[in-house]
Amino acid sequence: MTELAPNSVLPAIREPITLVTSDGLKLVGELALPESGQPSATFILLHPNPTGGGMMDSHLYRKAAWRLPSLANVAILRFNTRGTTSAAGTSEGQYDEGKAEGMDLAAALAFAVERGLPNIWLVGWSFGTNVVLTHGNVDPVLGAFLLSPTMLWSSDSDLQSWAQSGRPLTALVPELDDYLKPDEARELFSVVPQCEVLPIADCKHLWVGEKFVRIAWNEILKRALPEREPLTWTWDGPINKWDDLAGRLV
Repeated sequence: MTELAPNSVLPAIREPITLVTSDGLKLVGELALPESGQPSATFILLHPNPTGGGMMDSHLYRKAAWRLPSLANVAILRFNTRGTTSAAGTSEGQYDEGKAEGMDLAAALAFAVERGLPNIWLVGWSFGTNVVLTHGNVDPVLGAFLLSPTMLWSSDSDLQSWAQSGRPLTALVPELDDYLKPDEARELFSVVPQCEVLPIADCKHLWVGEKFVRIAWNEILKRALPEREPLTWTWDGPINKWDDLAGRLV
């Protein structure tokens, strides 16, 4: 068994996709699937704020797409919200502070349903948590995970809506976050009885470091797939590596 490195890329079926929104925009994305069989669950990822460099390739998300289809038998659907650019390309439209991005999330959900992807969960990070809270409390979503929630573009009514729905909600809050620290998050999310607030010791808003990548996804998988054994973050099989300078696998 080989311990995974930060740039390890495991086997998967990775398909470039285009999402089409209800207002006619084309969004760049990728669906990563296990090499064989039906995935146990599907995670739709909402990235950090594009005005600060957030995109579908933000490190927690591209590492999920690189690893989790093989390690955890799950599907990872990530995409650039409107006006956002990554190596895969630029999504049409303009950034809208989380408002019109609701149509982007709706397009991703429609795609997942059309493809027959099972057990859909949402994962938002920073700005993406606002998109999840404001627009993600809908069928067929089973529940959601909030990484570094900010509440900058969400409202009390969004939280009340989640409370009424009963959908599971988990907030993973870095101890050293710039926007919302664990004690503040506990008070804020107390209006959602089913919301679990997890403080992440020594972590900052951007979750920098392999240690925190593993913590984030371990906690998410533990709740979405409680029957699974914890990941060992090792792999017995072919491993490719991503070269950021070359922009390709090596």
